[in-house]
Amino acid sequence: MKKHLYIALVLVAAFAAALGSFLLFSPDEPRGTVNAEPAAEALPVRESSHRLTRPERSELTVVEFLDFECEACGAVYPVVEELREKYRDRVTFVARYFPMPGHRNGELAARTAEAAARQGKFEQMYSKLFTTQAQWGEAEESKEALFRDYAEQLGLDIPAFDAALEDPATAARVRADQRDGLGLGVRGTPTFFLDGERVSPGSAAEFEALIEDRLARP
Repeated sequence: MKKHLYIALVLVAAFAAALGSFLLFSPDEPRGTVNAEPAAEALPVRESSHRLTRPERSELTVVEFLDFECEACGAVYPVVEELREKYRDRVTFVARYFPMPGHRNGELAARTAEAAARQGKFEQMYSKLFTTQAQWGEAEESKEALFRDYAEQLGLDIPAFDAALEDPATAARVRADQRDGLGLGVRGTPTFFLDGERVSPGSAAEFEALIEDRLARP
């Protein structure tokens, strides 16, 4: 009971913090380190999107537009982990990049995850960045050296990782996710979509109830 209450409180706090991210992303503000325009035909998920679960028979797709440096995303991370563990055989969970303005290392973290993805280690780097967020989030200096250390810890080929990190195609991949997000009306992180419909659960219980409701539909 205490565990579920804690998760509920974390999610409430996370979405309250997310409101601050929405306010940061006003039309008059620069769009951060990724210079992106809304996609003309935006989609919540694409074939190239990173799937954290791959059920044999997926009944629902949950998409999160996230920023690895966003404190709200970091707070929601354990909630998402519990949900994807519970529904991993029924629900496809998808992570998409949406680095926000004002985060010195948000876009770099996204490129780091994408560089890891090229070696089949997206999920491992995704988890590493969130579980260590307190060590590097909100820093004013570049954390490239630290992220390179994470790559070494995950056993990545470092020359290949370095090359991927600097490859313009990697930045373009991050930008493509952000363009879809902008086209779908995403203005802050985390933003969730259930089968293409944007949702804003206020607690872990509400998030689970939304999933259960969708799964119960014929």
